[in-house]
Amino acid sequence: MINEFNLNKVNLKVEELISNNASDFEISKVFKNHIKEYKKSIDIVLDTTGGKDFFVKNTKHTDKFLTSLYKYILRKHFGSYQPMSTAIPITLVALGSYGREQLCIYSDIDLMILYEDIKGYNLKEIMEDFITLAWDCGLKLGSRVHELNEIEDAVKEDITIKTSIIESRVICGSKYLWFAYENTLNNIRKTDIEDFVIEKLEEHKQRLLKYPLKMEPNIKDGYGGLRESNMISWMSYILYGTQNTKDLIGKEITEEEHKIYRSSLEYIFQVRNALHNISKRKLDVVNFDVLPELSSKLGFINKPRYTKERQCMSKLLYSLHNIHFFSTVMVKKFARVLLKQNTELKLLKSTRLKKNLYLFEGKVYTSFHRKPISLNLFLKELISLPKEVKSFDRSYIYYASKIKVPTKQTNELKKNIKTLLLKTSLYPIIKLLYNSNLFKAIIPITKKIINQPQFDGYHQHPVDIHSIKTLKKIENIEDTFIKEIYDSLTPSEKSVTKLAALLHDVGKGRTGDHHIAGEKLSKNFMLSLDFDSKQVQMGSQLVRYHNKMSAYAKNEDIYSERIILAFTGIVKSRQMLKMLYIVTYADISAVGKNVFNSSTASLLKELYFQSLPAFENLELLKESSRRVAKINTIKNLKRYKELSNLMKRKIKYISSNQIFLRLKAEDILDIAIKAKDVNSYIYKITNNQQLVIRIIRKIPLNLGFLLGKLEFLNIFSMNIFKLYDEKKAFEITFSEKVDQGDIELVKQIIESSFDMSKITKTRKPVIKKNEVIANCNHSPYLASLQVKTKDQKGLFAYIAKIFDDFNIEIESAKLASTKNYTRDLILIEKNGTFCGKQDEIINLICSNED
Repeated sequence: MINEFNLNKVNLKVEELISNNASDFEISKVFKNHIKEYKKSIDIVLDTTGGKDFFVKNTKHTDKFLTSLYKYILRKHFGSYQPMSTAIPITLVALGSYGREQLCIYSDIDLMILYEDIKGYNLKEIMEDFITLAWDCGLKLGSRVHELNEIEDAVKEDITIKTSIIESRVICGSKYLWFAYENTLNNIRKTDIEDFVIEKLEEHKQRLLKYPLKMEPNIKDGYGGLRESNMISWMSYILYGTQNTKDLIGKEITEEEHKIYRSSLEYIFQVRNALHNISKRKLDVVNFDVLPELSSKLGFINKPRYTKERQCMSKLLYSLHNIHFFSTVMVKKFARVLLKQNTELKLLKSTRLKKNLYLFEGKVYTSFHRKPISLNLFLKELISLPKEVKSFDRSYIYYASKIKVPTKQTNELKKNIKTLLLKTSLYPIIKLLYNSNLFKAIIPITKKIINQPQFDGYHQHPVDIHSIKTLKKIENIEDTFIKEIYDSLTPSEKSVTKLAALLHDVGKGRTGDHHIAGEKLSKNFMLSLDFDSKQVQMGSQLVRYHNKMSAYAKNEDIYSERIILAFTGIVKSRQMLKMLYIVTYADISAVGKNVFNSSTASLLKELYFQSLPAFENLELLKESSRRVAKINTIKNLKRYKELSNLMKRKIKYISSNQIFLRLKAEDILDIAIKAKDVNSYIYKITNNQQLVIRIIRKIPLNLGFLLGKLEFLNIFSMNIFKLYDEKKAFEITFSEKVDQGDIELVKQIIESSFDMSKITKTRKPVIKKNEVIANCNHSPYLASLQVKTKDQKGLFAYIAKIFDDFNIEIESAKLASTKNYTRDLILIEKNGTFCGKQDEIINLICSNED
């Protein structure tokens, strides 16, 4: 414990050194060693001592230590003729956090040496020796020296001096001088009160602008930090003559309000002590580097859902919010009478909306003493407010915080919540609900994102703050082009876009992918409020895919038709593209200033324009959407989740759409995994009811040769799928099985088919020209060839041979035979020769017969 470090032993040692005529250096060394030993003990002390408790003990120890230094200086100067200390016109006065008994381990010690220039004492030399000794001992002394009669003039020159001085506390020295100083303090408190309050409010406003709430909060100068707590103390002293807020309980503060405030402040004290102790220096920013050790020091342990770091930061954010709310409301409440000027008179006379409700220059005011009402009536009042409302005064926020919240939402309440969420100017209301702690009462699904930290190194704000800022960005779009898109939306689409922006991260803080969780939560929430099915679908889809546009724009080749089709398959409609574009802009902009820069804006705009033409081909868009749905099914498979990220990415970007349209998720995954280790080719033959050949190859396959050699068999169906890394999968099903003895021959034919020099003579089938349709505009990157004719042996072998001769790459193929007719669809990459020679190719395929 601190008391174990007895300063009496130090004082006795100093006396002994004085008797032996020791130098100041030797004596300062004794004091310095004591400080070192004291700081070594702090780790143990903090294990059993809380925030404020430690501050007080540390402050008292510092008082005793400075008193010992001062007594040594007096002993040095007066020797055996030392008068009583109260007779020497010097008083040591603690200022600032030291004066408030909130001295942290490595904080500067703010000290004032107060004196009165009395002839007969060599005061200047005494004070200089004291300051020098304190610095030699290693104390970080922030000292100022003032004569009693100059204090009032010094205060007038600088508000900082007045702020520091009003927190004065006597340490030791002349009691006569301290009594005289207290009278001066009383005069200072009553002088220029209005100017002091106005200056402190402006200073505080600028400080919060400089240090807003971020993921690495400044717990001293920032939002909800100690300076906000200090504001209450300063205002309490200036306006009420007390620095203890507890004295105002029952007058300006309720006991419950004070209890929440003090509990939160105590946690901030604990955090600050731990920060100083860990870093061994003055540190007031909770950065990510220190957070792991800080959370352990504060007793947090990892839990299945939340890490100790997340728990620690969440509680810190909760505490900062409480302190900010209490300080801003109470400071405004304290100063309201003092600062009642013409503005408030105008409010009372000309801007009354109804009893106790005023609107002046876009801000809503009410009385601090207004009685609370039910949540339902409160929402009706908010709904009735004009669209000119831009913000709410602290008086109204305080009033809102007292609203009676029911345990269950009635149908009428839900109806009013929906009406409120459809208001044109939604952000000011959401900000009010958040500041008054009504946010999760109105939107229960936001419960998990309240005070939810984000440690991704990208987001600068907690989830809840970021979500609200995203909504704000939509209602204040700065990009001209995106603003035009937003203005083109219908009122319903605008409301859904804003609601999706607000709820886009609502799935965070829960197990699993927050996009999927968010989609489900937002869908159920909108359904509970009776939004129509189209609005629900659009809103939940925007939440699910809120960062897809950004991901595609930044990470993909947006000039690739494949990528565009994959993206538009997710978006599905032109209007959804517009809404997603707006949400993406708002989401990125809400991260921080200049995050939505010219480079990002250009990429998103280009993706937007590249995507628009895709919506002209509805059939292709439907196909892309089905692919997206199948990929989502695959993602839920256990085997998929166990794959590496690289392998997951390869599956996601399998070239063939057809594989996703025709095969089951399990089968697609099976083929993709098997293809991973294929460096040349693998194949499998089954010969049960039918002969089935399955091939996965990386090296070229002589398909015309393979089918030509097997033309004695009728092809029942065939699928060709382009996979990834230039690999393809083939599945050829024949109408019948073969004799078991022929399996070896089939194997030989398959293996010979990887020799591209092999040729075989194929029989020309009878195909009429009206049975062949070529389309070079099947999709932006694929052409197609459709053949619908009588089923004939060797038919596709012949077509495949022609394709081989022209070096045409088949992207995918679907062959199916029913009722003696074959229906073949062949998709061909446009980067080959097909489109340039399609007439020649069709002439070779078709017979001369009409």
